[in-house]
Amino acid sequence: MKESEKINVIDIKIVPNRYLKPNTTENILNNIYDLEGQQRVLIHGPSIPLKVFYGPGKGHIVNHTDRKVINVKNTDLELRVMVGEIIITVDISNFNDFMGNLQVILDDNMPCDYTILVGIFTRTKSTITDYLKYGNNFESAIDERYIGLVDARSRSSETVKVIK
Repeated sequence: MKESEKINVIDIKIVPNRYLKPNTTENILNNIYDLEGQQRVLIHGPSIPLKVFYGPGKGHIVNHTDRKVINVKNTDLELRVMVGEIIITVDISNFNDFMGNLQVILDDNMPCDYTILVGIFTRTKSTITDYLKYGNNFESAIDERYIGLVDARSRSSETVKVIK
């Protein structure tokens, strides 16, 4: 393996014992973005649809209390999922300092017990779906944080938000 092919990042997965409310998510994300070394942050969880897609209520608006707009680093972000996981990609050279600071943030802001897992949980190489979406030789044309995050059937602007 060449030096340029080595993975220089590691993922930290935070799994709370229950879904996080929008205010809690906003506080935790703002504190995480203040830390040195994070490269990308992903939030996962079950979708909160805008409308009912099937059944007797098809077409009606879903009035879910957790589908809100939160503000992360002066960027408005619509929560389209109930936050059940937060995955942070961190530069491996900053890992120890990052983990110490992250533990303090979670102890101060997390309203429930949680588990922290460390490993590789995101794609580090281009996928077939990336090639379907962007075409050949796209790696130099897009931000490397987008690799592995695409859905060939959706617009990236709907599912991926870049916060700096």
